[in-house]
Amino acid sequence: MSSSPASPPVPDTDPDATPGSVIRSVFRWRGEGGRHLDDHIAEEVPVAFVYNSEPFAVMMATPADLEDFATGFALSEGIVAARGDLVIERIEQLIEGIEISMTIPDHRAEALAQRRRSMSGRSGCGVCGSELLEAALRYPPPVRTDVRITVPALRRALRELRAGQTINARTGATHAAGWAALDGGLQLVREDVGRHNALDKLIGAMHAAGCDPATGFLVVTSRASYEMAMKAASAGVSLMAAVSAPTALAISLADHANLTLVGFARDDGHAVYTHGQRLLGEADLTAGGHPA
Repeated sequence: MSSSPASPPVPDTDPDATPGSVIRSVFRWRGEGGRHLDDHIAEEVPVAFVYNSEPFAVMMATPADLEDFATGFALSEGIVAARGDLVIERIEQLIEGIEISMTIPDHRAEALAQRRRSMSGRSGCGVCGSELLEAALRYPPPVRTDVRITVPALRRALRELRAGQTINARTGATHAAGWAALDGGLQLVREDVGRHNALDKLIGAMHAAGCDPATGFLVVTSRASYEMAMKAASAGVSLMAAVSAPTALAISLADHANLTLVGFARDDGHAVYTHGQRLLGEADLTAGGHPA
């Protein structure tokens, strides 16, 4: 007969802990018994975006790669049109969470005031709290870049994305977004408890690294929602592959935005929903097609 678990001990600080995770004590059962152990847990904290001293939105996010997050969010949400329009003044750790203070041009601030949100977003919920329907749904202009990739390149990118998820390997609780070269080699990866946040962080990192959207494609570990497709198209990316399913609205947006949308991307197969000419299979290569 097993006894009730005793009060858990206070864990020591783990010098190997990575940004985005903390150590917490847990009583874990295996079979007929259990024991106390220290476990890596993904962090989730409120992150407030403040533009020109005016609060705009609060997102629940993993506190890692915050400069990339601020940049990618501002670009993918259309708050600024170019990276040069955004100045990150400071990132402050407050008792309540993290505040990122930024400066944008006055005309951008005036436009932002028209669509200011009044609610806090859940983890990566980019349209949560939008006051107007037209603010919630945005259709970016058609993607002008074009790529051709092979199925083996897609599968390589998926394998490397799994291997590159350092926070998820410890916690099992984060999504990831990756930028891969045309041969499938992973160039950048960002993680977050929110799938939209992970993609925003990646878009910010791509801008910081000077990545050309015409030289690669996106792979994400989540479902392909409307907003994931919108952010990809807004970044000028022409192909996004998700390990899970797309939504109907995401398919509609991808079709109009000239975005190749791939879902259920796994080692043994995938489904192409829009603009499938960019993903080359064995038959395409035999017929004379070739990757860009």
